[in-house]
Amino acid sequence: MILNEGRVTTFRIPADCTPCIKNYDLWYSKNSNEETLVGTWNGKVMNSYENCKPGQLVLTLVKESAFKEIPEIEVDTGVIRLDFYDNGEIDNDSISVYVNNKMILSHEKLTAKAATAYIKVDLENTFQEIEMVAENLGSIPPNTALLIVTAGTQRYHLYLTSTETKSAKVRFIYGKPG
Repeated sequence: MILNEGRVTTFRIPADCTPCIKNYDLWYSKNSNEETLVGTWNGKVMNSYENCKPGQLVLTLVKESAFKEIPEIEVDTGVIRLDFYDNGEIDNDSISVYVNNKMILSHEKLTAKAATAYIKVDLENTFQEIEMVAENLGSIPPNTALLIVTAGTQRYHLYLTSTETKSAKVRFIYGKPG
């Protein structure tokens, strides 16, 4: 199978990543109940003639995704307020919060009083991925939090759950006003 990507009209990647328009050469195989696509890819950096570093690819069909869909919220404001509360009974849960893999809150206890952080989403910072990591599970596992997001006049209530092996994530995407 040969796949050639065309023109990219929309992409959502961190600012430090460069889109690569790729060409794939893939071979399909089925062995018992396992189906795979194996192959290579190469390409050009978007809007240039510069080559991307080529790579190899192995895709295996799975019956059920191991990934939980990450919610994405489009906002049109510069500063977003994040308020984390314990969801339910206050049981000494503590969390750390990362924005694009950079820690912004460390070992914060979840209580009835908000653990607050601010992030910036605008034309220069169009994509922000928030990750809540359980530092402990409190006395009632798993670690659950209510996240109230205030983005300009918009307000969102998100319920996040994390354990010692799985974190919770949400993404904010900048959408130009009007």
